[in-house]
Amino acid sequence: MPELPEVEVLRQGLLPLVTGRTITSFFWNGKALRNPVPVQLLDNLVTGTTIERLERRAKYLLFHLDNDACMLIHLGMTGQLTIAPHQRGLQKHDHLAWEMDNGTDLRFNDVRRFGSVSISDSGDMKTLEKTFFQTCGPEPFAPAFTADYLYSLSRNRRVAVKNFIMDNRIVVGVGNIYANESLFMARINPTVNASRIGLKRWQRLVEAIRSVLTHAIECGGSTINDFIDAQGNSGYFQINFKVYGKTGDTCPRCGKQIRVEKIGGRATFYCVGCQK
Repeated sequence: MPELPEVEVLRQGLLPLVTGRTITSFFWNGKALRNPVPVQLLDNLVTGTTIERLERRAKYLLFHLDNDACMLIHLGMTGQLTIAPHQRGLQKHDHLAWEMDNGTDLRFNDVRRFGSVSISDSGDMKTLEKTFFQTCGPEPFAPAFTADYLYSLSRNRRVAVKNFIMDNRIVVGVGNIYANESLFMARINPTVNASRIGLKRWQRLVEAIRSVLTHAIECGGSTINDFIDAQGNSGYFQINFKVYGKTGDTCPRCGKQIRVEKIGGRATFYCVGCQK
């Protein structure tokens, strides 16, 4: 599943290819995604408009249009957004395509169809935060995401610290891969109760999360199965994994063994020696 770095890499790649482009028509193959495709709204609020800017919030891409509407796309498990010449035939699982005024298409391909396309008649971020993103926590790069913030929310919380930082109500975008890698960098055992983490260790974890996510974005994200960027390139942050997928390997920091167990139904990798 694409996580925050992959969505941000995609945003950066699409930005120069769609900004200022007018959407002249769209195609839908008739298949439902995670939610019903808002065909009428796509026709009324998107066709004929110009994309003014492209932002990311959590794992959504926000296409802000010149009529003040906003198209929000979530990749789900296997979604891909690419640019292709309009004359090139659609591929299997290309469920939606938006033709632009320069002869290219923005195409949404989704094998498992867990992605979604939504339309808001207001692209104002304050409005979206109160509606579409009302249950979402801050971005991990936002000033509001601090050690004090995490410390105050974690008091009396009987939940593993890994599950705590993966809760989108606490902070958005810290998926399973990057939670594992961030906790390793911060030397924190993912099974420890969040309420037992002191302020200094929360500070280490905030810094680790930002460092890991930044590095992942610089590497073009992680391609485990099928993530590609706007140009069809795979990411390569996976070659930098320290613990994720490394069951039984030697810890690169202390030489002890890396263990895996399920926490919250997700594979959790950590070093038995140096993560306390």
